[in-house]
Amino acid sequence: MSRKEFHDEAIVNQIAEHYREILRLIGEDPSREGLVKTPIRAAKAIIDITAGYRQDAVEVAKKAVFEHAGSSIVIVKDIEFYSMCEHHILPFFGKVSIGYIPKGKMIGLSKLARIVDVYARRLQVQERLTAEVCNLLAETLPNDGVIVTCTAEHLCMKMRGVEKQDSATTTMEYTGKFADDIRLREEFLRLLKA
Repeated sequence: MSRKEFHDEAIVNQIAEHYREILRLIGEDPSREGLVKTPIRAAKAIIDITAGYRQDAVEVAKKAVFEHAGSSIVIVKDIEFYSMCEHHILPFFGKVSIGYIPKGKMIGLSKLARIVDVYARRLQVQERLTAEVCNLLAETLPNDGVIVTCTAEHLCMKMRGVEKQDSATTTMEYTGKFADDIRLREEFLRLLKA
């Protein structure tokens, strides 16, 4: 199911009613001109932003696995993503880079980006997002190792709380040969900078 296919009118209206109440509770008038349609727009936006709950990452991965005899490492870098922090319901966004060592099979490159989107379009924490992408690939794709890095900026740190505008967070997960051989991890990180 694509993100755009899920706009069940009854659910949109239920969510919109909650947004109307939130507007009232913060001191706004949801009937004023600029806000009349905001609850419906916000409801559709949150449904789109959380489309990952209605998608199966395993099914996405299985749709494009092909025979492959070569490559000691495959890297797709700088896959941009947008997600929502589960602690504050505020956006965080950044880039994910994925590397894997094929073991007779490879996955279509666009599927790696789709897998990132499935997990990013849920309420998340960056650490879990990184681990979920890594673990899914390690478990569904024949491989000798998977490595995933994620660097993101969090509006919960920029707009509220400590208000640190230039902060970014990097997380990394790895399996197989990447876990056993620091030289492979270093090669992956060096290739990301190339």
